[in-house]
Amino acid sequence: MISLQYEAPDARLSSLVSSFYRFDYEGNSLSEPERADRAQFRIMLKGVGNYRFPSGDVETTYPVTIIGPTTGAVVAFANEPLSVFGWGMTPAGWAALMGSASGDWVDKTLDGQLIFGDWIMGVRDALLASSSLEEQFLIGKAAASEIYRRAARAPFEFTALVDKWLLEDSDPDVAQLAQDTGLSPRQLERMTKRYYGMPPKKLARKYRAVRAAHKLARGDSLDDTELGLAFYDQSHLIREIKQFTGLTPTQLKAGSSELTTA
Repeated sequence: MISLQYEAPDARLSSLVSSFYRFDYEGNSLSEPERADRAQFRIMLKGVGNYRFPSGDVETTYPVTIIGPTTGAVVAFANEPLSVFGWGMTPAGWAALMGSASGDWVDKTLDGQLIFGDWIMGVRDALLASSSLEEQFLIGKAAASEIYRRAARAPFEFTALVDKWLLEDSDPDVAQLAQDTGLSPRQLERMTKRYYGMPPKKLARKYRAVRAAHKLARGDSLDDTELGLAFYDQSHLIREIKQFTGLTPTQLKAGSSELTTA
C-alpha cells in the first residue's frame, strides 16, 4: 500500500539536497512513524495528511509543505490516499533556504506558498500534469535549482566539519568539535541548533540511533561493534532507537515501518 521511489541529486545539488523522492499511499488509514530526520520539502499531489511531532503537536500538510529538522520520531497519518513529491535537504541546504530563521522551524511545518508564492504552485501544477515519474524528477530538480539560485549562501564549511564529526565516531566528543570549528561551546550550540535543530550532544545521539536502526533494519548485528558498544546496555539501545525512530529494534528487524527504514 506504500510505494517509495528515489532519485539522487546531480552534482550541482548534492551538497544541498540529499535525495528526491515520490511517495504514494493507496489506502484510507495511514499511521506510520518517520525517524528523526533532516528538513524536508514536500509537494502534495493528492490528499491531505498530518504530522504528530515529538512535542505532541499535530500539524496538517499544506499543498507545499516545508518541514524543519526533527528532534525525534514523527508520526505521519492520513485518512485517504496520498501522493507526495519531495526532497530532503542537507543542513547546508536547509540553512541556505531559511537563513537566520532556520532555527525557528524545528519540529514544525511551514506553508511553502507563503515563501515562494504562485511560482511554487506552478511547479506543483507541472508535477500534476507530468506523464511519468522520470519527468517529475526532472521538474523537481529544476525547481530545487531555481530555489537555491535565489537562496542565501550555505554554511558549507561548518556543516562539513559537523558531518565529519558525526560520521567518524559512534560516540563523538563535543570538545573535539569545538576545537575543529574554533567556536566556543555557546557559539557551537547556537549554530548546531540553527542548522541541525539540536545541540551537539543530542545531535550525536540522534545520528547514532538512526545509524543503529538502519543496520538493524538490514538484518545486521550490533554485537561487539563500535556502534553497538556506544550504547551503555540493551535498555539504553532500545530507548534511544525508540525515541529517534518510533520503533523498537525488534520492530525494525521485522520491517514494521517503510518510512522509518527507507
